[in-house]
Amino acid sequence: MQNEKEQIKDKACYYCVNNKLIVDYKDITVLRRFVSSYMKIAPRRRSGLCAKHQRQVATAVKRARQASLIPYTA
Repeated sequence: MQNEKEQIKDKACYYCVNNKLIVDYKDITVLRRFVSSYMKIAPRRRSGLCAKHQRQVATAVKRARQASLIPYTA
């Protein structure tokens, strides 16, 4: 019997796989992937981002909220 954690595959980082160099706060369609239905920023284990891009996405979501591109709450 194998451990359940061994069977779960890690998700690949969206930005690393698609060779996107910058995380743009104006690109709302991509940022919506990393926000829950309650407009909370998704954790790394759910979003599958690497640490570097997770930090950049968090900053981009906060900037998009400030610019009224993404709502603070659902």
